[in-house]
Amino acid sequence: MDLIIRNVRTRKHDGLRDIGIRDGRIAAVAETVAGPADREIDAGGRLVTAAYANPHIHLDKALLGENPSRNRTGLWDDALTLTWEYKAHYTMEDLLDRGGRVVDMAVSNGTTLLRNFVDVDTIGGLRPLEGGLELKKECASIIDMQVCAFPQEAFLKDPGSEDLMWKAMEMGADVVGGLPWLEWSDEAMRKHIDICFEIARHFDRDIHMLIDNNNDRTSRSIEFLADKMIAEGFPNRVTAGHVEALCVYDDVHANRVIRMIKEAGIHICSNPHISLSGRGRLDPQPKPRGLTRVQELLAQDVPVCCAQDDVMDPYYNFGKMDQLEVGLFMAHAAHLTLPDQHETVYDMISVNAARAMGVEDWGLETGNRADLVILDTTSVWNAFRLQPDRLYVIKGGVVTAEARTERRVRRGDHLDPVRFERIPE
Repeated sequence: MDLIIRNVRTRKHDGLRDIGIRDGRIAAVAETVAGPADREIDAGGRLVTAAYANPHIHLDKALLGENPSRNRTGLWDDALTLTWEYKAHYTMEDLLDRGGRVVDMAVSNGTTLLRNFVDVDTIGGLRPLEGGLELKKECASIIDMQVCAFPQEAFLKDPGSEDLMWKAMEMGADVVGGLPWLEWSDEAMRKHIDICFEIARHFDRDIHMLIDNNNDRTSRSIEFLADKMIAEGFPNRVTAGHVEALCVYDDVHANRVIRMIKEAGIHICSNPHISLSGRGRLDPQPKPRGLTRVQELLAQDVPVCCAQDDVMDPYYNFGKMDQLEVGLFMAHAAHLTLPDQHETVYDMISVNAARAMGVEDWGLETGNRADLVILDTTSVWNAFRLQPDRLYVIKGGVVTAEARTERRVRRGDHLDPVRFERIPE
């Protein structure tokens, strides 16, 4: 074996197990895995799970909030226009520096797979894509990155961006992005979707569209997307992000749309941080939560995942690129806090997220890729509750990050370790 992790607690087994890893794959999960191994790690009864996957992050915009000129209204339109002055002057050095720092955050927090959205439009041209492709190469040893060419300014509203999208795919973009709801009319939204499918079919690429991230009851791009897929196919190769307008549709309308999503085979990617902070700012009370109808989608067996989306950029002031924190937000916002719902949310940041990116061999099972995280806790419930250290992050059987935080509290004359949870010896 290349690596054996001993005395692990898993999500599916009672008692402790060993995990054997060979050639970047999980070779065995058993009560005892025989050595020798090039390296052994004793988990000491702690939880080991599949690593996290983030299917939606804008690394070209990440950390722009470090600059003094930020969005001071919190409104989406203001964030969009504020970004123009930045991306018109992006440099490769800047893109790699900011993106690289966020990748480091992601890896240290247990993420080994992500989908990086880079703007492709007539303002920044193809520079964000060039940065994304170079970052993908630079970080390949610690994270698997899919680069999504994203028409942030929309096709019909930004003439010339469609030609740039074709060039982006020729240059090596992995995923076709879309933003149909930003177009002015229903007809233009449908045309936008048609363009995305034409490009995707030509290059045999998956699609990830940002859909209806607004509180507009008349915004129907999710219906137009589902309608096209039901008529023409392409199931399980399309992810719809946000889908926030679904939360303000009336129940009859929403139920019909959810059935369409299910029939079409669309993955839904919700982004609780930005939904909660960005939607409803100017709405009267009671303000909508902004989140899509997660529980209703799950009830219809629609695959749902969740993602970070933004890290300290003009759209969102916070963010530390931590899918475990994203899951905690999701649990609160979607009312998924009951004991039997913790595992559901955990799947959203790991297995479901990977599948939305077309990666099926994800999870702590023999034969799957050995992308794992060892947490300083004993259960998924306590993982969300305590947000513990990711003691070891493993990609392809290789340890790529380690962390251990020591907290002490004074008891009499001594500083003793803080007792968050009893870890069995």
